[in-house]
Amino acid sequence: MEDTAGSNPQSLGFTEKLKSWLSWSWTYVCFIWFGMVLIMIYVLWSPLKLQETLTSASVFLNTLTPKFYVALTGTSSLISGLILIFEWWYFRKYGTSFIEQVSVSHLRPLLGGVESSSTTGLFASVNGEAEPRPSVSECKVWRNPLNLFRGAEYNRYTWVTGKEPLTYYDMNLSAQDHQTFFTGDTPQLRPEDAVMQKAWRERNPQARIRAAYQAIEMNQECAAAYVLLAEEEATTITEAERLFKKALIIAGKDINLLVYIKRRMAMCARKLGRIKEAVKMMRDLMKEFPLLGMLNIHENLLEALLELQAYADVQAVLAKYDDISLPKSATICYTSALLKARAVSDKFSPEAASRRGLSTAEMNAVEAIHRAVEFNPHVPKYLLEMKSLILPPEHILKRGDSEAVAYAFFHLQHWKRAEGALNLLHCTWEGTFRIIPYPLEKGHLFYPYPGCTETADRELLPSFHEVSVYPKKELPFFILFTAGLCSFTAMLAMLTHQFPELMGVFAKAFFSTLFAPLGFFADKMESFMPSSFWHQLTRI
Repeated sequence: MEDTAGSNPQSLGFTEKLKSWLSWSWTYVCFIWFGMVLIMIYVLWSPLKLQETLTSASVFLNTLTPKFYVALTGTSSLISGLILIFEWWYFRKYGTSFIEQVSVSHLRPLLGGVESSSTTGLFASVNGEAEPRPSVSECKVWRNPLNLFRGAEYNRYTWVTGKEPLTYYDMNLSAQDHQTFFTGDTPQLRPEDAVMQKAWRERNPQARIRAAYQAIEMNQECAAAYVLLAEEEATTITEAERLFKKALIIAGKDINLLVYIKRRMAMCARKLGRIKEAVKMMRDLMKEFPLLGMLNIHENLLEALLELQAYADVQAVLAKYDDISLPKSATICYTSALLKARAVSDKFSPEAASRRGLSTAEMNAVEAIHRAVEFNPHVPKYLLEMKSLILPPEHILKRGDSEAVAYAFFHLQHWKRAEGALNLLHCTWEGTFRIIPYPLEKGHLFYPYPGCTETADRELLPSFHEVSVYPKKELPFFILFTAGLCSFTAMLAMLTHQFPELMGVFAKAFFSTLFAPLGFFADKMESFMPSSFWHQLTRI
């Protein structure tokens, strides 16, 4: 084992040396190879009768009709157009160029470049060293605190539009949550619990519902089965609330079930217009289980308090949870910005502000908006209705488009209710990007923006939704190149068809100019080298 371990570094060292040598050869020796090829062509010019070959080729080309060149340029335009369409589709679907990805994945390591799996990547500093990254997982997916009911809300959307609002990845995460939350801590599974574990894993909604009824037949007091029926079979919020109340009665002392059921009952009350009752239920739940802050029940409370326009209570909740030691969210940052904007937005005027400058309160509001936009730059376009909203997913990615959709879906009405708040947001939100010109490398108030949000959001959001990408990606080089090539060859085909004689003259002039340096180089070589040397060399 020791001999094998000792030989591995040597073999790895040889491989690295070989790669570095290949890289060096490609970088520098290519010029020497090119020169040697030119010399070889010149030496073999007479023995291989290259002159006669070129003459016969030129005669053949002169006999070709303009239709041949039209077909040639048209075919080139068609092929480059097809490549352009494929590259554009691949870029819109996966956010990268197919040719570039293949080049980086397969060719770059062979040429001695840095492999794509390097940990530095986009976060390398100017001097080439990797900057320290936060220890927490940047692309951790969180349960949406305000997620909708599948039977009463998501399924109704499917019935009306024929579109699926939830992705399989999102639903699979929910199934894992339910398995862990409801039956993960049970020391010994009861038969009905085993059925429910299988029910959460079922992909077909009807199969899940049948399994829930099977569990109820085994045990009439299987609370988890009633939870599933309330989530997926109930077609109205009233019916879902009734099933949750029945589940609460038989939940017993299962803390996970109690917290989940009470929270969903509070959300039912909020949706049915009993907002004060919902607020009381949420407050009681937070007092009864203070250690379950990870469930973000305070975000449900903030939304309900905003609906009541109880802004003093909202500020009190923010004072507790908008702390530097606690994780942030779009709800926390944008609600804080809304409260500060509400205090000045009704009298705010961009023209007046440009003449007299911003007051202290206005400056605080603008800074709060910049802070919120830095945390999640996707939200303003939804609040300003520059992008259409969809139903929020059951899981969100903080600082991603999925979180922006979830926030705007529930909070757009609160921004509209505050007079002038959206106008202030419209006038100031883009100023955030001047503060952080390089968001992937360095942040201002938060960590640098994670570069993995686009991939995770594409998994969480349905395919018919256009995922918001930040920072905006430039079009890859190969898309621009194929677009230019397609346009150029199409133009050549059209000009050759319309003006065949003129294009023939132009082509001859172009190729004569192109090969002029080669002829000049050959003449110089003949004048520099003695004729006897070339004669002896050709004889060899």
